[in-house]
Amino acid sequence: MAEKRILIVDDDPEITSALARGLTLHGYEPETSNRVDTALETLRTGGLAAAIVDVMIGNDSGLDLVRQIRDEGGTTPILMLSALTEVEDRARGLEAGADDYVVKPFSFDELIARVKVQEQRARVSRPRARLDPAHWSLTSGTRSVALTQREFSLLRTLAEHPGEALSRYTLFERLWAGEGASSENVVDVYVGYLRRKLDPATDFGFEIKTIRNRGFQLDGTPPDIC
Repeated sequence: MAEKRILIVDDDPEITSALARGLTLHGYEPETSNRVDTALETLRTGGLAAAIVDVMIGNDSGLDLVRQIRDEGGTTPILMLSALTEVEDRARGLEAGADDYVVKPFSFDELIARVKVQEQRARVSRPRARLDPAHWSLTSGTRSVALTQREFSLLRTLAEHPGEALSRYTLFERLWAGEGASSENVVDVYVGYLRRKLDPATDFGFEIKTIRNRGFQLDGTPPDIC
């Protein structure tokens, strides 16, 4: 999946800045948080390639953050970051639900390699959604969403061009112009409808991204069309 957002949760500004710079150089889009509550909200929204979480965040525990998001069903790959080197410390992080544990000081190349491993594992485990034209629905795992005919047509068009940005004009001409619609803004309206119905996007293995000055793009594993 082409998701490149990575959440850094650490209250040390020097470490946070260094991580953000390094991740940016490797093509990621780092987001930072120095508080458990704001980090939790970001994790809940999904759409992250991974999260790097320090064991201690001020007076709060990164372990508690990981444990809570896992209890809520969150599946974002999480790497714990800590200066603690004891086996018991690493075990606590993994037991809380972290996918990997990185000990400070660390090689940045090693950190990137570990992030990529978790991305690959997440891609393999993500659900493959299915579009059913007979019922205008999208199904993934145990979740099924009913769509209107227009929503279905829009999603199907994007799914037929995965990784390709389709302009508002292109989508409007294909789906609305022949029926007398007068404004390309209708495309934005229906993209909004789809995003709300498919939230969280991680349930379906893809999301609809807005590509500035280009249009909309289905990012991730496109649904099968029955």
